[in-house]
Amino acid sequence: MKKYDVTGIGNALVDIEFKVTDQFFTDNEVEKGLMTLVDEDRQNALMKVINAEEAKKQCGGSAANTVIAVSQFGGKSYYSCRVANDEMGHFFMNDMKEAGVDHNLNEDFLEDGVTGKCLVMVTEDAERTMNTFLGITSTYSTKDVNEAAILNSKYLYIEGYLITSDNGKQAMIDAKKIAEENGVKVALTFSDPAMVKYFRKPFDDVIGASVDMLFSNEEEAMIFTGKDNILEAREELKKVAKHFVITQGKNGAMIFDGDTFIDIEPYETTAVDTNGAGDMFAGAFMYGITNGHSYASSGKLASMASSKIVSQFGPRLEWHQTKDILNRLNP
Repeated sequence: MKKYDVTGIGNALVDIEFKVTDQFFTDNEVEKGLMTLVDEDRQNALMKVINAEEAKKQCGGSAANTVIAVSQFGGKSYYSCRVANDEMGHFFMNDMKEAGVDHNLNEDFLEDGVTGKCLVMVTEDAERTMNTFLGITSTYSTKDVNEAAILNSKYLYIEGYLITSDNGKQAMIDAKKIAEENGVKVALTFSDPAMVKYFRKPFDDVIGASVDMLFSNEEEAMIFTGKDNILEAREELKKVAKHFVITQGKNGAMIFDGDTFIDIEPYETTAVDTNGAGDMFAGAFMYGITNGHSYASSGKLASMASSKIVSQFGPRLEWHQTKDILNRLNP
């Protein structure tokens, strides 16, 4: 019996989310709709002009959001990451604990440095724009991978954002090797179209022959495969993933269960903030397939969860909301 449903590895970031207008981007020379890596000075300059009182602060990062979702739906998850011995680092660690996720962080052994932060800027059209300073998480490496946690998990979940550094990429490769050599399934998320566009070859190195589960949106799938339509792209993805999910925003999602494609219909909602929608879909889906649900049922659960997350501000559901979703799935 495995202790964890999912062990995740990824960049530990404190998400600082706030609402802005398009004029904010013009005034501060921010490129809308993208995740942009910035240095600390640039991020500090932006933080000086935001409305800090209205900003929402949570522990985050793509994989962190996903393993928290697994926990909130009733699963058991573990997160391997790096934060510094500063205010944000201690905030991250405590917030992760409150979310019910085990982790590799110990307040007595945190290193000096700066914990990574992600400024998440949300506009009226519900689009999110991210400026990220990685801080100490940019040094995430194989030594931060908890082999024991992986061995005691049903799935290893790898965040695509780690691909941006050589040490992060090597940690992805080494963690995947540990899992595969010990019969633990491996899931990978591309995380962002920019990651696939600029790190296509490194992703090949990480994926190797294949992964057990791949999470992608339509744009990422087409960039990765070099195809200009999703039907051709999904056929190409069969070559690198035994199973995969392609999220399609307001059009739902498609799942390849190893034999056939399953169309997952969306749930009607009014989007106010798309931040974390893909992470939530992955977390709810991973909870489902590791807790006895079929691929179709897991997709339905994930679609419900992601439709709820985009209808509110922030990348995380409340505990009562996850219970309501599970009750709708199993009335």
